[in-house]
Amino acid sequence: MARVVHFEIPAADPEVSVRFYKNVFGWEFSKWGDEEYWLAKTGEDDLPGINGAIMKQRDPAQPVVNTVEVPDLEKAIEAIEKHKGQIVAPKMAVPTVGWLAYFKDPGGYISGIMQMDANAK
Repeated sequence: MARVVHFEIPAADPEVSVRFYKNVFGWEFSKWGDEEYWLAKTGEDDLPGINGAIMKQRDPAQPVVNTVEVPDLEKAIEAIEKHKGQIVAPKMAVPTVGWLAYFKDPGGYISGIMQMDANAK
């Protein structure tokens, strides 16, 4: 069974959002890469929950996105399209992490799918 493993919160001013979530919920943040992308640690690894990120908003309508880990990205893409979903951002490498794509479900809601692969480039 595939599970949600990550979330992304878009923000017009990510540093303001980082301070907000840190002060309100005690989340810990670390900047990742050269982009305006801050990884969020939302709790201890041995407790239920997921970690995520705050990122620079690319579009005013950009939603909060949950990403589901799948064992095979290509098969997941095929299943999404077969069941009336739509790929909105094709397969891309997240270097040293894995392969990522974004899709809309039949209701029009966007989510991500990720196949872990430390060799992704």
